[in-house]
Amino acid sequence: MEGYHDLRRKEKEIRDPVKMKAILAGAKYVTVAMCCGDEPYLVTLSHGYDETGNAIYFHSAREGKKVDILRANNRVWGQAIVDLGYADGRCDHRFASVQFRGRVSFVEGEAEKRHALAVMIRQLEGEPDKVMAAQVHAASLARVLIGRIDLDFLSGKRSEKEIVST
Repeated sequence: MEGYHDLRRKEKEIRDPVKMKAILAGAKYVTVAMCCGDEPYLVTLSHGYDETGNAIYFHSAREGKKVDILRANNRVWGQAIVDLGYADGRCDHRFASVQFRGRVSFVEGEAEKRHALAVMIRQLEGEPDKVMAAQVHAASLARVLIGRIDLDFLSGKRSEKEIVST
């Protein structure tokens, strides 16, 4: 991949796709970078990772800056982070992260919208069935804009134990 550099700290690299996908499925949000002309734009999104489709779903208002930019240029770069805690007094942080690249499309069909909302709700809610029953219905499906990021690249990094240099 053009512009991609190998990690300097090889011991922190995650190469296992299963582990990277678990991070995408376990993160509470993703941060997504996009570009319009030469102007970068960054958003943080609630999401759901669909392993079967290797895609990230997110919901949005039907209009706005993010939607305008994505309609003009659907290529994105993003990141999911699972915070494993700061080591207070040790100047160290434990984490697991995945960088991803993909293209965004907007979902039109009711069946895929329903699927996308189910993926998101199952990932984020403690009682998903209750929330789906209350929130996912014909009127909400008609109102919501669902974006799907079809992933074509993943890179992972982790620091699961304290590394203190003196």
